[in-house]
Amino acid sequence: MNKLTIRDIDVGGKRVLVRTDFNVPLDGKTGAITDDSRIRATLPTIKYLTNRRAMVILCSHLNRPGGKVVEKLRLAVVAQRLSQILGQPVAVAPDSIGSKVEKTVEKLKPGDILLLENIRFHPGEEANDASFAQALARLADIYVNDAFGASHRAHASIVGIASYLPAVAGLLVEKEIKVLDGILANPRHPFAELAGGAKVSDKISVLENTMDKVDSLLIGGGMAATFLKAKSYQVGMSPVESDKIELAAKLMKEAAQREVRLMLPVDVIVATEVSAESKAKAIPVGEIPPEWRIVDIGPQTISNFSEELRRCQTIFWNGPMGVYEIPQFAQGTQAMARLLARLKATTIIGGGSTAEAVTEMKLADKMTFVSTGGGASLRFLSGEKLPGIEALLNKEG
Repeated sequence: MNKLTIRDIDVGGKRVLVRTDFNVPLDGKTGAITDDSRIRATLPTIKYLTNRRAMVILCSHLNRPGGKVVEKLRLAVVAQRLSQILGQPVAVAPDSIGSKVEKTVEKLKPGDILLLENIRFHPGEEANDASFAQALARLADIYVNDAFGASHRAHASIVGIASYLPAVAGLLVEKEIKVLDGILANPRHPFAELAGGAKVSDKISVLENTMDKVDSLLIGGGMAATFLKAKSYQVGMSPVESDKIELAAKLMKEAAQREVRLMLPVDVIVATEVSAESKAKAIPVGEIPPEWRIVDIGPQTISNFSEELRRCQTIFWNGPMGVYEIPQFAQGTQAMARLLARLKATTIIGGGSTAEAVTEMKLADKMTFVSTGGGASLRFLSGEKLPGIEALLNKEG
């Protein structure tokens, strides 16, 4: 972590614009927040700044309004929850830029907190428009990126604004980078990577970049079908990335050459369709019927994976083992989560749907670290630079 953080600068009495990731899940019917983990994750940064009498201006996106105002995606519900957690008022600005917002900012006193309206209501945000970034920068003296989950996006509030204000990392971004960098630089062995999710293509770069660091690679989820196909198994109606079969074969060959233990499902749960009403059964991978599809890993695979993970000192997990949104197809994902929660190993959850599953099961606090960034953590572990991190000021020397 060679970037300056809020600890390295004087924030007292300054207007500090903090880019947060308050892209929280909302209940489709009530609009209520169903998981406030991302709000809580940035509390250390907010408290650090208010304790030093900074005037804190928070900005975030929520979902994908497409550059226009969408009433149900306003951030008042976020401000309300943050206010409850902090025990102090959190005001909401009428917009994210403009004269009305500037007048609101002028009235802030040291220790006050203001949340700007959803910045994706403006097309200039995702376009990384310079004039939009300048309008944001006019609100503050210092810029802080504490939105690790959005740091792989070259957006105005992530990258553009850093050209107009001193730009440093928040405490969450600092922690994310230290933890993820630690897995790459100095993991305790044996080190296992548990990979799931729908697509091989989402995980290719990570698998390639970590192949020389892991001792075991366990593959479940929808992506396992492509690996099974590469081993000439018939996978029925399971979605297969045909253009990635050759690559899956190459990864398996490389794992063998490096003496990495690559484990695939030996049995799976299959169903006639992906729905809660569908018939489902456990079956060996060599006996999948043509009209059925894989929806989870099977009981023997859960046992095999569990045995392997119990001997490991470091485990990185990204991607569910099945269609975990449907309870009868969630057994594999839940079994892995419960196992990791009991282990004394370093357990790191790579954000996204895996983090959601662990949080839903109320096991997040039993893990060593749960990343707030699914796509960002994968990009980082792939060895790629994150635009939002690159834009921050470097430490001297």
